Order: sequence, then C-alpha cells, then structure tokens
Amino acid sequence: MADIEIEKTDDLTKRKPDVEIDDVPPEYTPLEKEIELGADLKQPTMGLGHPGRRTPGHTPSHSISLPVGNVAPIPLPSAGLSRLQPPPTPTQPPAPSWANMPRKVQVAVLFMSRFADFFQMACLQAIMFHQLRSFDPKADDPTISYQAGVLTGAFTSAQIVTGLVLGRIADYPNVGRKRILMLGFLGTALSCIGVAFSRSFQAAVVWRCLAGAVNGTVGAARTMLAESVPKPWHSRAFLILPLAFNVANIFGPIFGGALADPVGLYPQLFGKDSKFGGNTGVKWMQEFPYAAPSLLSAFVCVCEALLIFIVAFETLDTRKDKRDTGREIGRSIATLFSKSFFRSSSYSKLSMYDDDDASVDDIELSPRLPKEISNTPAPTITRQVLPFSRIWTRNVLFTLASIAFFDFHMGAFTSLWLVFLSTARTKTPPRSLLSFDGGLSFPPPTIGWAMSILGLIGITLQLTLYPKLSARLGIVRSFRWSLAVFPLAYFLTPFLARLPSTTAAPEPAGGLTIWSGIALVLFLQVAARTFALPASILLLNNSAPHPSVLATIHGLGSSTSSAFRTIGPMVAGQWFADGLQSGMVGWGWWLVGIVSVGGAIVAWWVRNGNGHEILLEGERRGSLGVVKDTREE
Repeated sequence: MADIEIEKTDDLTKRKPDVEIDDVPPEYTPLEKEIELGADLKQPTMGLGHPGRRTPGHTPSHSISLPVGNVAPIPLPSAGLSRLQPPPTPTQPPAPSWANMPRKVQVAVLFMSRFADFFQMACLQAIMFHQLRSFDPKADDPTISYQAGVLTGAFTSAQIVTGLVLGRIADYPNVGRKRILMLGFLGTALSCIGVAFSRSFQAAVVWRCLAGAVNGTVGAARTMLAESVPKPWHSRAFLILPLAFNVANIFGPIFGGALADPVGLYPQLFGKDSKFGGNTGVKWMQEFPYAAPSLLSAFVCVCEALLIFIVAFETLDTRKDKRDTGREIGRSIATLFSKSFFRSSSYSKLSMYDDDDASVDDIELSPRLPKEISNTPAPTITRQVLPFSRIWTRNVLFTLASIAFFDFHMGAFTSLWLVFLSTARTKTPPRSLLSFDGGLSFPPPTIGWAMSILGLIGITLQLTLYPKLSARLGIVRSFRWSLAVFPLAYFLTPFLARLPSTTAAPEPAGGLTIWSGIALVLFLQVAARTFALPASILLLNNSAPHPSVLATIHGLGSSTSSAFRTIGPMVAGQWFADGLQSGMVGWGWWLVGIVSVGGAIVAWWVRNGNGHEILLEGERRGSLGVVKDTREE
C-alpha cells in the first residue's frame, strides 16, 4: 500500500509530492473531482488549482499532491496507474468476403433453388431433339428445329403473363416469397412428370406451359437473396445465381444424356433378359424411352421444395413475425439429429447475423428494453408502397431493354446449340465461305458432354478470372464490355461444321480439332455470360426506385426475361430452319449475332442505381445517402 500525506500550507503552490502516479489504481476514484490527470500519463503533473496549465516556478514531476488542509493520510491500494489506458479506437468492420458473409444457410438454400430450376431445363435440353423425333420419326431436321424452339419457349411464354403477377403476389403480406418459391417447384415437378409420359409434341408443350405458369422461382429467389444478405455482400451473393447455372449445366446434360433411352444404352440392366427387366425388359422404359431424365428432374424439384419448407425463412417484412411451421419442423429435425450424433456441448462465438429470422435492417446498436418489462406498445406505422405507375423510371426502362436483348440471344443460343449439335452432317461441299450446310450429328450422350463444357468453363472463369476483373472494372463496365463478346462467339459457331473430323459424314463428328473448336466457341460465349449475367441481376436489383417494389421489379425482370427467352428460341429456330432449307446453316447464328450487337449498344444507357431513387412521404436521405423514415422518430 502507498500513503498520500497531505499537509496544511498557506501557499497552495507548494506541494509535497509523496505518491507516484503508478501507485494510483484505476479503480480508485473518490478524489476524481479534485484530481485531474492529463491524457498522456508521461506528461508533467498540472497544478490542481489550474487544470491544464503548469504552475509558475513549479518543477515538473510525475507526482500528485493534494492541498486540502489538515486531512489524515489516505491509504490507497498498491496498484499502478500504468493500467490506465485511453479508450480503444473503434475498429473498422472487416471487408465483405465469402468467409464472413452472413446467413450462409439461407444463401445455400437459394443456391440449390436456382440449381434445381436450371437442372430440369438442362436435363430436358440434352434429350429434347431426340425426344421430339421419337414423337414423329418421319419429321425432318428443319421441323424438329422449329419444334425444339417452340418447346423451349413454351416454358418461358407462360412466365410472361404470370411472372409479374407472381411478383406482386410475393409482395402481398398474406403470401410472401417463400410460398411462391415452393409453389414454383411443386408445379414444375408435376410438369416434368407430364413431359416424361407425353406421347406427342402438343402434349409436351402443354405440360411445359403449366410449368412456366406456376414457376416464379427466378424473381422470388432473387428478391429473397437481396433481402437476406446485407448490401455490402450483394456482389458476392448474387454470384451464386450464375454459379448455380454453371453447376446445373454440368450435371443436367450429363444425367440427361446418360438416362436417355436406358433400354438401348444399358440393355444388360433394363432390356430383355436383363437384371431389372426380366424376360421382357422394363416396359415403361421401352414405351417412354426419354422419361427417365424428366423423372429425375421432378425428384430434384420436390426435394428442393421440401428443403425450402423446413430450412428457408421468410424475408418479407410483414411476415417475419408469423409462425413458420416448416422451420419448426426443421428445427426439431436438427435438434434430434444433434442429440443423436453430437452429445457434447460447447460454446461458440455468436455473430450479429446469426438470427436467421431477423432482417438486415433489424439490428440496432441502441439498448432495448426486454419485451417482458416493456409496457409501452410499439407505434403502428403503415408500410408505404410505391404506386405501380411510378416504377417506370428511365433507368428501369433501359435496364429492362438491355435484359430483353440479352435474354433473346441467350435463349436463342441454348436452343440453336443443341439443335446444331444434333443436326445431321452432310456430304455436300460448301458453295462459298458463308454458304455451307450440316451440323455435327451428335447422339444424346455426346450432346450431354458437349453441353456440360458450358458449365465447366463457367465455373472455372467464375472462380479465377471473374473476381479480379469484376472488382477492377465495376458492375456497369463488366456488363457493357462482356456484351461486346457475344457477337464474335455467334459468328464463329457455324464454322464448327467445316472443321476437319476424324470420321466421315454422316457419322458423328469427332477428333481433337472439332473439340478444340467447340471449346473455343464456348469459352467466348461463357466468358461473356459469366460477367454479363451477375451484372444484369445486380443492375436490375439496384434499379428498383423504392424498396417496397423490389419483388415487383424482379417480377418485371422475370417477365421480360421470359418473354424474350420465349421469342428468342422460336425466332432463332425458324431462322435456323430457313438456313438449312437454303443450304446456309449459319444464317440463324449470324442473325442472332446482329441482335446481340443491339444489346451491346443499349447497355450504354444503363446505370447502377441505389435501390431507393424515389422518396415517399416522411422519407429523408441523409448525408451518407442512407434513407430514414422520419415517421419512426
């Protein structure tokens, strides 16, 4: 212990330094109103009667004396003031990354939702040409090409009408985004079963229209993703959508091609006198040789609907406090699983975003009274919604126009690519540099592998080239520059039919030169798509003039995308058929390339918005651009 001796003196400027600063503990504060210490403890002690100034004639000393008259010595704990430290400087939050992205479980569920949707489309596209031929074996290639375009567009044509409607319903307080997502997958699963057992082209078109009519998964998933993840992580979170597309484009075509006509591909398993077929073979596989891929797609969609039901949480503000039976079941299953396999308990660090049911905007730094002791009812504030007539801003219109061009040639490419790979090769020599005929004559398994290259290249580019270049270029420049690459890819594609092959026509084309050419064309197309697709989603999300119409904007985007993904395959299929009849297989490809040039031009009028361009009554934009509702103050 150290003692402070305080002696009476007439001259308050004479002080007896008896105690060193290091002897005064930070816990000791009875004299804190009379003792004033500098922020830097190494500075000389100031006079007590003149805080902040040195006493004239006083020798600086690292000590304290107390001129308070005849006061008995006061014992102090023997602890040092060296523990007195200035308050810690507030640390900056870590930069957004994949590692610290909040709500990873929700993001994973939404990733699987996009994977399931893309999987069922990719699986069907791998077998579409040959399934259509099975409906009418006498149909020629131009007819099959046209039917493939119609069947591809049937799914998206129904979304033209229902996309916006489902988007508005998803904003309705009694429905929400989660139910729209589940409805889409259950309806799509039913339609996949219908396509599997269709006996005609017309029946398949009806079932695909049904799938499109109830499938609002694109807009719902994008809206839920935007509302689940804080805005600093949006550039990474929205990257999972094209990533899901690429993963589905790997496995969808492979499984589709591998399961097509299983009796013909695996006679020892499903044919006559086989392991599973018995003496006569598997009857339904013989009657419906292309049903298995669609049944697999139905199974994937049902599994995803179940996953959304028990894991995903609702993101619509007005439904966050509602009871969610599915998540209650999911928690019960998780608890049962953890008790069965993980009996030990431990502590873990909590994240500010660990509460999946809390929205991004629910986190407050100010203290809040517990609900048990708070008797003051919370004020009811009516949620403001931007009128539908006011959402049509200049940026929304140009963003939708650029999406229209983009989805036209993207849908056209997907349709033309599978038709071009399936089109029979010809022995007719080319008449000129641009006038030549024929495709590559690939069977379904080979088509599956050729289409899976799309996904392989896409994933590689997304994990290597995309992060660095997109961060350097920004969203808008990435979008504009990538759109300029599509015309080159479409111009070169038909020349694959003129590359030397190790097999003679009409056998399927093959050899290193053919597959190198395929890899080059797909690299250009996928590289451009890898940058353009996530940028278009972000630009659409940020073009929303008010947060209250976010789902509506995504519904509009979904309807626009569906409309031109419908028109694109149909028109391009007709162009391709006209080209085959006139002996110019590249005619359809080059017209699609011209359309992509138009999309690259329109993109120069698109800008990156802030998602809250229009302020409603009571809303005020702060100095940092943050919008506050003054009605809540």
